[in-house]
Amino acid sequence: MIKKILATLMLVGMFGSIAGCNTVAGMGKDIERAGEATQDTAADVKRKM
Repeated sequence: MIKKILATLMLVGMFGSIAGCNTVAGMGKDIERAGEATQDTAADVKRKM
């Protein structure tokens, strides 16, 4: 009984970590895009000066 519970918890944890990796990767891409937009805006302002 305890082995089944532990196995189930391990599987749930494994799937949760896989889903978390995808979420973190997506968040990293969003942050990267925001940084690029900030750099572009700064470059535009610098050119106008």
